[in-house]
Amino acid sequence: MNKNSDISSLLKVEEGVRHKPYIDALGYPTVGVGFKLGPQGANLKNYTFCLTDNVIETWLQENINRVYRSMQQNEKIKQALLCSNSVRTDILISMAYQMGVNGLAGFNSMLMAITEQEWNNAADEMRRSIWAKQTPKRAERHAAVIESGQWAPVYNFSINQ
Repeated sequence: MNKNSDISSLLKVEEGVRHKPYIDALGYPTVGVGFKLGPQGANLKNYTFCLTDNVIETWLQENINRVYRSMQQNEKIKQALLCSNSVRTDILISMAYQMGVNGLAGFNSMLMAITEQEWNNAADEMRRSIWAKQTPKRAERHAAVIESGQWAPVYNFSINQ
C-alpha cells in the first residue's frame, strides 16, 4: 500500500470510531472502526469491554492490511488498483472494507472503467449501484473522489495530496 494513503482517516470518517460495542444499522454487534463482533441480532450484553485508542489503531491497520492483500488476489481489482492514484486506491479499499472484497469484485463495469481511466464512467457506475441505494451519501462522496482523484472538497483530512 502507498505511504501516502489516508485510508485510516477515511475509514474513521465513514465508519466512525466507537470504543464500546454497539449495534450497527444492520443489527450486528460492532466496535472500533466498523469491526463486526458477532452474528446479527446478538445481545450486546455478550460484549462487555472497552477498546483503547491503541487497540483500535492496531486492529484497524491489521484489517486494512488483510483487505488490501485480499484485493490483490482478485485480478480485476488488482488491475484497477494499478491504474489508480493513492486517493482512488483508498476509495477502493474503503468499498472493500464496507462490502467485502467479493462485493467490490461485483462492480465489473466500474472496475473496467477504472482500468481504462474513464473516471466519470466509473463514478456513474458507482452511483447506479445497489450499494448507492443502501448508503447513498457514502457512495456519492466516494464517486466524487473517484471522478476527481482528489480528497478535496469532499474530505478535508488529507495532508498527502
